[in-house]
Amino acid sequence: MDKIAVLIPCYNESKTIEKVVKDFRKVLPEAVIYVYDNNSNDGTDEIARKAGAIVRYEYQQGKGNVIRRMFREIDAEAYIMVDGDDTYPAEHSREMVDKVLERNVDMVIGDRLSSTYYEENKRPFHNFGNSLVQKSINTLFKADIKDIMTGYRAFSYMFVKSFPVLSNGFEIETEMTIHAIDKRMYMENVIIDYRDRPEGSESKLNTYSDGIKVLFTIARLFRMYKPFSFFALLAAVLTILSAIFFIPVFVDYLNTGLVEKFPTLIVCGFVIVAAIISLFSGLILSSIVQKNKQDFEMELKRINHDYKAGKE
Repeated sequence: MDKIAVLIPCYNESKTIEKVVKDFRKVLPEAVIYVYDNNSNDGTDEIARKAGAIVRYEYQQGKGNVIRRMFREIDAEAYIMVDGDDTYPAEHSREMVDKVLERNVDMVIGDRLSSTYYEENKRPFHNFGNSLVQKSINTLFKADIKDIMTGYRAFSYMFVKSFPVLSNGFEIETEMTIHAIDKRMYMENVIIDYRDRPEGSESKLNTYSDGIKVLFTIARLFRMYKPFSFFALLAAVLTILSAIFFIPVFVDYLNTGLVEKFPTLIVCGFVIVAAIISLFSGLILSSIVQKNKQDFEMELKRINHDYKAGKE
């Protein structure tokens, strides 16, 4: 088991990967640096290998797939995950790792948004998207996370081995954060500097399509982790819709004693039934989620046993 593992997912980062590897070797000389190449065609893997990294490969495209492979294969007491685009300074990694090793923090979030991100980032819609995602998650999950989409994080062994990777692409950061919130993992923020990509280095993140995927991921995970809130909200919407269409029918009935819009009355009845079904579905699923949380706590005990055995 490694003491510290630096995990760098890469896709066509030949212009920056050498500097990233060397910077982290300088700040964390005791760390093992792993570069996982995700079908690069610009020689990223060879450059990383010459710089001193251990290079491995993931052939399924997408950052989520790369992280799934990393988390399966690497055993370490503490992990640093960072992008290979040289936007995150290595100087912050020592503080982040120390929080994991000395304070038993499960996930340390490299907070760009409280620092230089809005000045350095040249893509205005990214700024809006980061703020929207941050506020959505903090509202829906009653949290206070400063930076949801950051690619600079430190993890404990417990987090890495208990995190089920479901996303394929850039939604993975959102998924990590919500998982940690829901499972009451110990999280801390470290304010980090952020610098925009150097000239000639292109972002793989599509502002619009990946942004939409992230929002759908938030909705999906809200339904999974908080089913009662999700289905109760759906039941409330259905009830309101039913009431809006029912009121004119009821008013006509009071005035004339007749139901002139009988089909509308039938639809209202079906919508109310759907609302009741939705509410009880939320109740049932919330019980299942509670049982899953109990099972997860038992799984953490098993992982902790494996961790101690690996250190001996």
